[in-house]
Amino acid sequence: MRKLTATPLALILALTIGTAAHAETVFVRAGRLIDPESGTVLAKRLLRVEDGRVAAITADTGAALPAGASVIDWTAFTVLPGLIDCHVHLADTEQSNNPAEPLLHAPMEIAYIGARHARETLLAGFTTVHDVGSFRAFADVELRNAIDRGDVIGPRMQAVGAYITVPGGGGEVTGFSPDVQIPQDMRAGVVTDAADARAKANFLFQHGADSLKLIATGAVLASGTEAGQQELTEDEMRATVEVAAARHSWVTAHAHGAAGIKAAIRAGVRAIEHASLIDDEGIALARAKGVWLDMDVYNGDYIDEVGRRDHWPENYLRKNTETTQAQRDAFAKAVKAGVRLSYGTDAGVYPNGLNARQFKYMVRFGMTPLQAIQSATIVSAELLGWSKDVGSLSPGHYADMVAVKGDPLADITVLEHVDHVAKAGVVVK
Repeated sequence: MRKLTATPLALILALTIGTAAHAETVFVRAGRLIDPESGTVLAKRLLRVEDGRVAAITADTGAALPAGASVIDWTAFTVLPGLIDCHVHLADTEQSNNPAEPLLHAPMEIAYIGARHARETLLAGFTTVHDVGSFRAFADVELRNAIDRGDVIGPRMQAVGAYITVPGGGGEVTGFSPDVQIPQDMRAGVVTDAADARAKANFLFQHGADSLKLIATGAVLASGTEAGQQELTEDEMRATVEVAAARHSWVTAHAHGAAGIKAAIRAGVRAIEHASLIDDEGIALARAKGVWLDMDVYNGDYIDEVGRRDHWPENYLRKNTETTQAQRDAFAKAVKAGVRLSYGTDAGVYPNGLNARQFKYMVRFGMTPLQAIQSATIVSAELLGWSKDVGSLSPGHYADMVAVKGDPLADITVLEHVDHVAKAGVVVK
């Protein structure tokens, strides 16, 4: 039997012959297998992988496998489905203390930066992501396409193409002299009314967006906007939702303020990003409508620590202080209320690849370790509309897996340092 291990050669093979590698049958021996669908842990399991998907799971009796079979020996590890982050920014620079940072990097450079971020994210165990925007329009779409072609290594991606935002709003590059001319590819989603919102939504889908991202309220990390202030109107948001529905797609909304959150839910969005200042009425409305809340409850600590150290703009730090604890209190309420809570981190504000730091915060503010894992697997897969493909290791799903030496149900922080990662049955770490 040929054992597959995490070697540089395995990484090269994943990059260069990814689809060909799926043609063979691979057996995975898991010491313990966390099943987020049933909420159980199964000991000594044998997964048979064919064409990159799980074909069967049986008890691993230690019996001999077919001669020449490829085997991933993870008998010393806890294995679980590849993790999902529904709020990342791969195809862009990471946050800095310079509001003009996006203007300092040409589209060609952003492509290479995105490739690095994609690799870091995959090797951290996040095999699927929802990239919810970059300032350079369609940078995320092109990164997704490059990953799908096998040109670069990275997670499965859904991309939004550009932010749909009002002029000068939370999705614009702001914070410098008013005479500075912003490149047009940084304003592809700027809208002025419902008709314009409909046109821009169609434009984004026509050029490869999988879903749409609205900036319903102001942003913490954008000068000239206030996090609690509604920016897009309900009619503008509804117009984009109607376009998405006609294309069998969906819409998520960046929304911190309570009024903007409720307007976005009434307009028909599937998910709310941040939801920092959501009120009890908004929580009840989200639960009643089956809307996901994608709450980045780790992010505030990073912004406060690094932002103060590196002298980020004072208005960023003020707004972060105003939203961080309020968001965590709301998260705890949402857990108790039974709202759908996906796993979304806003990676890109802090370094990509550190996505798993949020798990301990979700546990600290009300979830069990199993609930947090389910959030980053089956719950997020359902939000993306990919439940048949990712988020689980039951037969038919992609063999996207992570392996850790510890027990994440006893110590969720072990997921911050995964030992091995496989995507579609190919070991990449």
